[in-house]
Amino acid sequence: MADPSKITRLRVLSGMRSTGKLHLGNYVGALKNWVDLQNSGRYNCFFFIADWHALTTDYADTSLVKQNSIDVLLDWLAAGLDPKLSVMFIQSHVPQHAELFVLFSMITPLGWLERNPTYKEQRENIHDKDLGTYGFLGYPVLQAADILIYQAGYVPVGQDQAAHVELTREIARRFNQFYPRRDGSGFVFPEPQTLLTPSPKLPGTDGRKMSKSYGNTVMLTDPEPVVRQKLKTMVTDPARVRRTDPGNPDVCPVGDLHKIFSSAETINSVNAGCRSAGIGCIECKSWAANALLEVLKPMQERRRQYEENPRLAWDILEAGSAQAREASEATMVQVRAAMQMSKEYEGAG
Repeated sequence: MADPSKITRLRVLSGMRSTGKLHLGNYVGALKNWVDLQNSGRYNCFFFIADWHALTTDYADTSLVKQNSIDVLLDWLAAGLDPKLSVMFIQSHVPQHAELFVLFSMITPLGWLERNPTYKEQRENIHDKDLGTYGFLGYPVLQAADILIYQAGYVPVGQDQAAHVELTREIARRFNQFYPRRDGSGFVFPEPQTLLTPSPKLPGTDGRKMSKSYGNTVMLTDPEPVVRQKLKTMVTDPARVRRTDPGNPDVCPVGDLHKIFSSAETINSVNAGCRSAGIGCIECKSWAANALLEVLKPMQERRRQYEENPRLAWDILEAGSAQAREASEATMVQVRAAMQMSKEYEGAG
């Protein structure tokens, strides 16, 4: 396991909701970058499975939360996260997150939450669930607690998520203004920096952003026939109605897949063949499927090793959660002291 004694100002913190098996969008948008950060040797990485965050939309049925958490971890391990190099833990096993969330909730203005772009987007796009709850509105406050309780200096995000980190910085700033350290030594919370990571556009099979909510995903665990079938149904350049019509791979979702996963040679063939109508969409999709499978098959082989012994995956989470509790409690001691809410009696006599 990663050694908490070696944690420095280069601590990195990020998480994923426990919504079950991951898809290619999760891998391209976050997981691949996490593996690169871990392997760079420059950062002490904390990665957590956000099972409480999953309840913001899936609170009506919690029967699959634990299995979903294990499935997320299996995909992390399959992608290359290593418990010897990163602390991996489960959010609900570290109760200090909830304590800090409550305290932050007391000082966070409602307007900060209502302007959150993700809140607006999901309210507009998700119609089969009641999102009119305090938990859904307030999840950025819990997210801020997740980050700040580890006094993380960096949060790896894509450009589209930078606004979330900025809200965390605002909450840290507000807390520090109200509750500076009583010994005059400064502030409890650093303002975390965004560690902008490459986040290429990855479309789903319907051309929208790949998301389970839209039902347009290619899962990391999909077998080859499923991958090929999903790509056969993928939308393409709408201007290419007939096989003889030239197309434009720059406006085609399948073209976007090629840009991320295919070799330079294949991309050149796609560009030339599509623009001249020298190849059809079926052939182009087949090439894209080949490229995806080159990425997916090694991950699926690594995943099977843990699927045969899922208890090993749970033990990794438990060990990481113990480390996370130790680190987060050290922060909460400072928080309680700054707020004059320490567990120890501080009066005279």
